[in-house]
Amino acid sequence: MLKHLAHCLARPLLLVAAVAGFTSAAAAQTPASFYAGRNINVVIGYSVGGGYDLYARLLARFFGKHMPGEPTVVPQSMPGAGSLKSVLYINSVAPKDGTVFATFGRSLVLEPLFTGAKFDPRTFSWLGSITQDVSLCVTWKDSKIQTWDDLMTKQARMGGQGAGSDPDIFASILKNLFGSNLHLVTGYPGNNDMELALERGELDGLCGLSWSSLRSRHPDWLRDHKINLIVKASAGDGRDGIDAPMIMSKTDDPKKLAALKLIIATQALARPYAAPPGTNPVRLAAMREAFMQTAADPEFLAEAAKLGLDVTPVNHEGVEARLVEIYSQPPDVIALAKQAQGS
Repeated sequence: MLKHLAHCLARPLLLVAAVAGFTSAAAAQTPASFYAGRNINVVIGYSVGGGYDLYARLLARFFGKHMPGEPTVVPQSMPGAGSLKSVLYINSVAPKDGTVFATFGRSLVLEPLFTGAKFDPRTFSWLGSITQDVSLCVTWKDSKIQTWDDLMTKQARMGGQGAGSDPDIFASILKNLFGSNLHLVTGYPGNNDMELALERGELDGLCGLSWSSLRSRHPDWLRDHKINLIVKASAGDGRDGIDAPMIMSKTDDPKKLAALKLIIATQALARPYAAPPGTNPVRLAAMREAFMQTAADPEFLAEAAKLGLDVTPVNHEGVEARLVEIYSQPPDVIALAKQAQGS
């Protein structure tokens, strides 16, 4: 009887010891041992062929060699709702074990402020942004919209992807803050589709087009003067060599300027990358280090240069600081910015 009782008491103790041993082993597992032979998935919030896709696939080619264990990095397209689908995926569905990170539209970090979207970008496990950028509003060479004044006084069909996407936001700013008579034709899966529509004459133009994408994917548009550069948006001082007026120069209203500054702040997060909230902190640290090492990799930079892609990285701390700045704006500025982008 006593022997049986001792055996029964020993079983829970053995179970506790086994669990403790398993937990200890898992905690002691190094990033190198975890990642060896594994895949890391890079979720891309846009269709194949656009700027976000181009940057992400280039990053994927070099990221793995800077990770402990040298895992294989696999790009995965997840377009939808101007890349909101990919954001919602990493926010609540994707595993938090360090095997997934995503890239998505820079402007989506504003959505919780403007639409009450059910995520908080400040909780994301940020890796950083591979570059900063300038966004342009352009029209095709044959369009009746050749200048800023034309855009303010004539009807124009501008392409969009969905609420919260860069093209829709930029076009909405022109309409709601400056009184443009443009018509937003939204619902395109990505920039590639809108650019084809522009060449076919289905659209007069598109806004929110990144300078980096334009230079890398359509150098002939610039060389052969196939497009008109109507206006640009930049978080910098505008001294970038791009022959287009700054949108900030089109108003002297202090309230409008404050709202524009809030929206345009996301240009500093031009190609953002983030893992899910609560990602394993040890593996996240390895991913962050690998991200910045990739951005400084001579081979990566050489390939980026061949493709015409700018690389001016922002680390995770820089992204987080920019989000603190954005989310600390006063309510009246947030309200006007919300109205300006049509939210």
